[in-house]
Amino acid sequence: MSYKNDNIPRIIVAIDCDNEKNALSIINKLDPKLCNIKVGLELYVSCGPIIISKIHDLGFKIFLDLKFHDIKNTVVKSLLAAAKLGVWMVNLHSSCGSDTMKEAISEIKKSNFNMLVLGVTILTSLDDDEIKQIGFSKNVEDQVMLMAENCENANLDGVVCSGNEVRNIKQKISKNLICVCPGIRLDNDSKDDQKRTMTPKMAAKYGADYIVVGRPVTNSLDPIKSLKNIKDEFEKAL
Repeated sequence: MSYKNDNIPRIIVAIDCDNEKNALSIINKLDPKLCNIKVGLELYVSCGPIIISKIHDLGFKIFLDLKFHDIKNTVVKSLLAAAKLGVWMVNLHSSCGSDTMKEAISEIKKSNFNMLVLGVTILTSLDDDEIKQIGFSKNVEDQVMLMAENCENANLDGVVCSGNEVRNIKQKISKNLICVCPGIRLDNDSKDDQKRTMTPKMAAKYGADYIVVGRPVTNSLDPIKSLKNIKDEFEKAL
């Protein structure tokens, strides 16, 4: 599956709240024709699966960003549970290993769930120094490429990566591997806790299929205006 085959918006807004009221207040200011919604760990742990149903009721597709990382049986069962919630997209850490990724996608397809499964490569909050501290011998770019290749070989739909790595992934691994890019910031914005960031315009030029935007929209005085500006910048650069 690819974004080219549907009319799904290519902007994903991250709703990082610790309660339902604040989350729905922000989401109600947005438009499902302009964006999808990312539900991450903070919101999901705070509210549970009911938040998925309430966001669906507002007409939005959901990227459930829980980054599953565990033994194979646990990851596969967790992904199947996510699929039963009706989410559009979900992810797991590619460092779970090829066997886990292959079985996960196999079980999802066997159960006829129409859900995109992405492999997380290297978090956009990490740089070369930090991944060496963890124990990786390669630099960020090379490690991301290795993980993306493993995701492709495991038949995952795509990867989560920085916009910096998209061009190489599309050129050297597969142009059909969906690349979802967090760490999107506007030119005059702070990087906050992100280290490998990129503007919407550059992400589009490098080939990103979807971009994830949080604070530039959710902290804006006019979220829908900010969303439209980011969407226009991204799409004009395609």
